[in-house]
Amino acid sequence: MATELRWGERTYLMGIINVTPDSFSGDGLAANGRDLSEVVKAAVTQGRAFVASGADILDVGAESTRPRSAYGDHPSVSAETETARTIPVIRALVAELGASTLISIDTSKGTVARAAIDAGARIVNDVWAAQHDPGTADAAAAGETHLVLMHNQEGNVYPDGVFDSVVTWLRGAIDAAAARGVPRNRIVVDPGIGFGKGTAENLELLHRLGELKQALGGLPMLVGTSRKRFLGELLDGAAHDDRVEGTAATVALAIGAGADIVRVHDVATIARTVRVSDAVVRR
Repeated sequence: MATELRWGERTYLMGIINVTPDSFSGDGLAANGRDLSEVVKAAVTQGRAFVASGADILDVGAESTRPRSAYGDHPSVSAETETARTIPVIRALVAELGASTLISIDTSKGTVARAAIDAGARIVNDVWAAQHDPGTADAAAAGETHLVLMHNQEGNVYPDGVFDSVVTWLRGAIDAAAARGVPRNRIVVDPGIGFGKGTAENLELLHRLGELKQALGGLPMLVGTSRKRFLGELLDGAAHDDRVEGTAATVALAIGAGADIVRVHDVATIARTVRVSDAVVRR
């Protein structure tokens, strides 16, 4: 029986499986000219290690979502390419690990979400909250999966302040997803740390995370701070693979503020952070 998400009992750990050639964090499994069979093998090896280290969810993505405002322009990936990269990986992960782990598809395209659900994915993680393509919400509704709605925008200007803007935007996304048939008890919200936000905006949202969750009706919240650019800025320019302590600090604080899922690259280390944080917060 796959993991059942029981909100409030503990924090769920989501491990990132990037089947991209160009991940900002340097962990894209499709880099270095690997063919598809090699990518699938590498993804299963990584997924197996993540689960052994404590991951509850494996989040598979095939298009880099690094913000263009921070990392420069990069080519978009077609739905066909994204499907070709992710579906064999999802099938393989479900076959080997699906009895104890939930597989998530990180996509903003409805056709990719539908194919992933058909392959066994049980979470649709949309960094544009079904605003770019409402088809991701339609797929989640039809497939009876969870849907993660993340706040996002181009640029980091917030005339009305970042907190109020994120709350208003996510409330609209929640209502839109519900109108398309996604039950509210299967919606997860994500403040979008690092997406359309500078360091000041990221820190304000993390500082007010509990308030944000309350403003969004107490819906379960996913927080992804792993290796993000603002951590490098806070840590004197630390490289993406040298931000684990910063990630751990933000994960622990997010759990204290009510985060239900944390999405990370460094699963083995952060699993220990989650375990200790939960022991304190969820006594």
